[in-house]
Amino acid sequence: MDKELTVGTRVDHERYGEGVVSKVNFSNYEIIFTRGGKMEFSKSNKELDVLEYNDNNAGGAGSTVDLAAFEQLMTYFLDKYGAFQEVIEMGEKWEGGTLILQPGKADLKPKEIPMEAFFHKIVMLRDRLRVLEQNINSHPKLSDQEKVDLQQYITRIYGSLTTFNILFDDKAAYFVGTGGN
Repeated sequence: MDKELTVGTRVDHERYGEGVVSKVNFSNYEIIFTRGGKMEFSKSNKELDVLEYNDNNAGGAGSTVDLAAFEQLMTYFLDKYGAFQEVIEMGEKWEGGTLILQPGKADLKPKEIPMEAFFHKIVMLRDRLRVLEQNINSHPKLSDQEKVDLQQYITRIYGSLTTFNILFDDKAAYFVGTGGN
């Protein structure tokens, strides 16, 4: 690091991912990471890479940011880097319903799964695919061709999941494969 970090500076850590400096003390930085939560690092720590200095903050040791400004900063950061999970509504006709998996053998019992639980699993799968997509696209060691090749697999996975689009209330939340836009 060339200079002391200030509140709002974006950093990267090999283990915890990207983070934002939330507080500067005499000897430490308090940093909020998307993967690791709130962590403290010594100012002499060499594991942090600066992604973007925040030169708009003249604060030094002991400087803090008020809660509203910090909330605005974190909302911007989480939204920009896809850490927010959007609220997805299940189609009204499925509310309170049950998914029944009927075995082909008559002597076996069917498995019943509440639709809300099944829908939640589908939404989580979609969210994790999106995070995978973002990680691939931002990976520093993959070539552009490797990124495109991996992206094609993810697109095919989305295509395989289009069967579950009937569960979604909003068409904007649908899975879209290679035949989509």
